[in-house]
Amino acid sequence: MRLLIVEDEQKLANSLKKGLEQESYAVDVVYDGDDGMAYATTEEYDLIILDRMLPGDYDGVGILRELRNQDILTPVLFLTAMDKIEDKVEGLNIGADDYLVKPFSFDELLARIKALLRRPKVGLPTILKHGELTIDTTNYSVNRNGKIIDLSKKEFSLLEYMMRNSGMLLTKDTIIQHVWNFDSDILPNTVEVYVGYLRNKIDKPFKDSYIKTKRGFGYIFGTEL
Repeated sequence: MRLLIVEDEQKLANSLKKGLEQESYAVDVVYDGDDGMAYATTEEYDLIILDRMLPGDYDGVGILRELRNQDILTPVLFLTAMDKIEDKVEGLNIGADDYLVKPFSFDELLARIKALLRRPKVGLPTILKHGELTIDTTNYSVNRNGKIIDLSKKEFSLLEYMMRNSGMLLTKDTIIQHVWNFDSDILPNTVEVYVGYLRNKIDKPFKDSYIKTKRGFGYIFGTEL
């Protein structure tokens, strides 16, 4: 397994490299955000250990955002002295897979690395794109062809579910099961209403329609019937 460490405390970075190599990992180390960005986006790694505060044009948050924007789903473990709850929430929301606060135990770091490497390789991206349409699930923003589209929470949830299942036939019952709570008293006609709301906002003002109806069956997002 090949790991990348992006850490400006060179003594710590080199110590981690030595310890992880003794555990049979191949380890690359860089000491600033610019090199971190270059390595993380051009080389293939099984996991990246990333400091949040880095010298250079990119800090850890900037590197992580760019990775996820490029649909690079390499697991990222933030290693940082920033221990406030809001710092952890921000890091996890933008796509970090784990968050370890300095000072830390090497044994705990090693255990977290092993846990991350055991996870399935395919994760859920936070930014979804289909043609001209892009949604960001961290800040609930939607835009098509550069135009910002305002959606309600339920409209956004419906759109996210359809985009994550692009090309698949989605019945009304399936949509209800994944978009509404178990206790919600929802009828199939309600799905039709919300699909209509979405169409009015993401399709009708534009040339092409992404939401297709297969009569008697349900809906398909982004596929010509």
